[in-house]
Amino acid sequence: MQSIPPSRLLTDTAMGRTPADLVIRDGQWVCVQSGEIIPHTDIAVKGERIAYVGPSAAHTIGPDTKVIEAHGQYLVPGLLDAHMHVESGQLTVTEFVRAVAPRGTTGMFVDPHEMANIFGLSGVRLMVDEAALQPIHVWVQMPSCVPSAPGLETPGATIGPAEVAEAMAWPGIIGLGEMMNFPGVFMSDEKMHAEMAATRAAGKVIGGHYASPDLGHPFHGYVAGGPEDDHEGTRAEDAIARVRQGMKAMLRLGSAWHDVAEQVKAITEHGLDPRHFILCTDDSHAGTLYHEGHMDRVVRHAIAQGLKPITVLQMATINTAEHFGLSRDLGQIAPGRYADIVLVPNLIEFTPTHVFAKGQLIAQNGQLLIDLPTYTYPNWLTHSIHLGHPLTAEDFRLALTPQPPLPPGEGRSDSLPPAGEGLGVRVANVIGVIENQAPTRHLRLEVTPENGEVKVDMSRDLAKIALVERHRGTGGVQVGLVQGFGFTARGAIATSVAHDSHHLIVVGTDEGDMALAANTLAEVNGGQVVVRDGEVIGLVELPIAGLMSNEHASLVAQKSDKLLRGFQEIGCTLNNANMQLSLLALVVIPELRISDLGLVDVTKFELISVFENH
Repeated sequence: MQSIPPSRLLTDTAMGRTPADLVIRDGQWVCVQSGEIIPHTDIAVKGERIAYVGPSAAHTIGPDTKVIEAHGQYLVPGLLDAHMHVESGQLTVTEFVRAVAPRGTTGMFVDPHEMANIFGLSGVRLMVDEAALQPIHVWVQMPSCVPSAPGLETPGATIGPAEVAEAMAWPGIIGLGEMMNFPGVFMSDEKMHAEMAATRAAGKVIGGHYASPDLGHPFHGYVAGGPEDDHEGTRAEDAIARVRQGMKAMLRLGSAWHDVAEQVKAITEHGLDPRHFILCTDDSHAGTLYHEGHMDRVVRHAIAQGLKPITVLQMATINTAEHFGLSRDLGQIAPGRYADIVLVPNLIEFTPTHVFAKGQLIAQNGQLLIDLPTYTYPNWLTHSIHLGHPLTAEDFRLALTPQPPLPPGEGRSDSLPPAGEGLGVRVANVIGVIENQAPTRHLRLEVTPENGEVKVDMSRDLAKIALVERHRGTGGVQVGLVQGFGFTARGAIATSVAHDSHHLIVVGTDEGDMALAANTLAEVNGGQVVVRDGEVIGLVELPIAGLMSNEHASLVAQKSDKLLRGFQEIGCTLNNANMQLSLLALVVIPELRISDLGLVDVTKFELISVFENH
């Protein structure tokens, strides 16, 4: 017998000829497509999709229809995260869903370029397969830049136009992940443009990542190349420029990247059309997800910046769906769309009481009501840390190549007084951390070597940073200097989540503790660790590719909390310092980074020495 077309089934339900499976009664319809809030609204659902939205759905109720009384609560479309990395949550796709679905997230657009940098296309395929099993919508953006900056870092795998073209045919692939090699685009790199051409040929969205404050010719060349959105803006002028050039401005609020407040001024102060703005999280670790929230947190924050709640909800739902060409299926409460519906008593506080995804009540009052799928990663994915040999304090020495003393009055830092003229003072290129932002500063600070090497100087907040090669077991260690962590005690912190090539990053004030931190991560096959006075005082094990835990989201959050307390015990007061740490090797965001090849000046895209020549 011929099956009934879905559209006919929805029509028959809307007309009352076929009973609905679910009816939600008497709510306030947040109609993002029209910008209205309409009281006394019912919703009738058949299967996974909405059949009817209107003043009364009594005619759709049958003997087996499940009826839920909204009691005047707001009926909000399920929240969509427009750009994010599951790996940054330290969780698998399944555990990430466990953490965020009860908070109202029913759709995520994930870019697994962390996994791609370690295991290439095979790693991406695993995440696509796991995403397909979830009770909410999880679309995958094919990573575009592996490595993110060729010649400046060495990843564990590579991806090119052939891999991108292959992935574009996979179910679940929504587009091309953030095009991080922005100089490659405006300098007409053949590989970057071939990847974007393959994406356009597939009719899918090209994600952007223009991490530069330069809005001149390079920016215009980048936009002309094809990226259609960008989440790297930090200023109102960044958002304005992107929207004027036809891009969608993605405003992010992650654990450590707080870029919404400044950029919404493009709407609140400059009057731009908010329908071209989208909200996302980019990077949120398990502690933030578990204690503060996901897209619900972003919604609350954006409203607090002075935007109308209906505007913010458009930025978290329909704007995203339209951008990715999915508005026929989601992003609004309307017939034919998936029944992804969140009930909240107050839009300002935005605390969901009920979360429906694909027509199913999946969470109530913060508790997940359904079983999540079981997905087992292969064994080869859990043994990816290869140091070559155990590290010692000697590996973290910062030796100074003998150079003539500085001539008096020359090469001095403007911010520091002369320190020992003629006594071997050198100018060092130092990574300067900017709290709550992804960019760093390129500092030039005077240092005085002792017996041919440069030591840490806690009085000046000057610590050592090291990049330890982890993919091929070369034993390579690059050592430099960093300022901004605020360490006041002997210790070290380390992570195998080190965007984008994901070698080990170690920062510390004691070489022995730095070695212990790196060796500990090798023993547990990856993670994040804090060491104080020769003792491990905080550890999050991340054995899946050195990026993700195989444990429950709540347990990972507890370990993450202990880790951050450990950071504080050695004096670090940065907000979510583990996130700041993980980006210090991201050689596509200005100004100064470290890779397995050395220090990288990201404004010039070239390798430089730790110490300047005179």
